[in-house]
Amino acid sequence: MAKPRLLLADDHTLIVEAFTKLLETEFEIVGIVADGSQLLKTAPELKPDVVILDLNMLKLNGMDVGKQLKRMLPLTKIIVLTMSDDFEFAAQALRQWASAYLLKKSAASELIRAIHEVLKGKTYVTSRVARRLLEEFVRESRPEHEAHLTKRQKEVLQLLAEGHTMRQVAVLLDISTRTVAFHKYQMMQQHGLKSQSDIVMFAIKQRVVALPV
Repeated sequence: MAKPRLLLADDHTLIVEAFTKLLETEFEIVGIVADGSQLLKTAPELKPDVVILDLNMLKLNGMDVGKQLKRMLPLTKIIVLTMSDDFEFAAQALRQWASAYLLKKSAASELIRAIHEVLKGKTYVTSRVARRLLEEFVRESRPEHEAHLTKRQKEVLQLLAEGHTMRQVAVLLDISTRTVAFHKYQMMQQHGLKSQSDIVMFAIKQRVVALPV
């Protein structure tokens, strides 16, 4: 079985070397780039499964690079690895293009876990940032702003937010895949959800699931 393909984007040589040694036993490192413009040129050629992106590289803003990269390679998962624990920046990245947000000082094992989670279609947020996000979402989620969801919609939302596919949700709830799709797309349309990250955050705001802490 082929190893998942990773592309590392970071201009800190020592960090890149450490991550390469850590990851190469489980994953194939297909490339290493040191700035945003090089990443946008190289990634479409290599077509990695996962890009690990440092937001503070030279040449191009990290947020802009993430947006452009997601447009170029919509199936590639992007993991943010940064020194910044700014939860507002994290929320923006997760809503628009990132599948995971980790701090560089996090345990090395957390990066490996995050890679495996995003490859399953899930969203991963390092615990320190996750707590801040959760606090903010709970603060903003006042009863008068809660969505009117049926019991079935809440069940579907919870399972989707936990990373299950529509087919898996259908099996777990003993309903048809078409019914799951109906509930999913109805909620997405009514509440302006456009991505898996939006679904996860909406589920948190509705207190259907909690971020990992």
